[in-house]
Amino acid sequence: VQLVESGGGLVQAGGSLRLSCAASGITFSASAMKWFRQAPGSQREFVARITSGGITNYADSVKGRFTISRDNAKSTVYLQMNSLNAEDTAVYYCNALTFADYSYWGQGTQVTVSS
Repeated sequence: VQLVESGGGLVQAGGSLRLSCAASGITFSASAMKWFRQAPGSQREFVARITSGGITNYADSVKGRFTISRDNAKSTVYLQMNSLNAEDTAVYYCNALTFADYSYWGQGTQVTVSS
């Protein structure tokens, strides 16, 4: 199983980034996909989730600014991040929860927002 995140980088406050997470080795269409993030010195926190059926949930801190989506044909989940601020600076991780309740993590991608 592999989850490979991409799309992170350095962006100015108010800017946008789109993260991608390409999955292999799992039945992607049957898996719930999540994004988490971890800032330096902080615990990993939930950001967004999309179920196999396309239902989405967001942390209050990103609601209205971030959008999670999925493309089952490409086995890829996305996180569109708009109106970024310094508090969004973190390593962003992709997580897959399969139909059989196995959980897998990607290696993370760094997002740095400069103020």
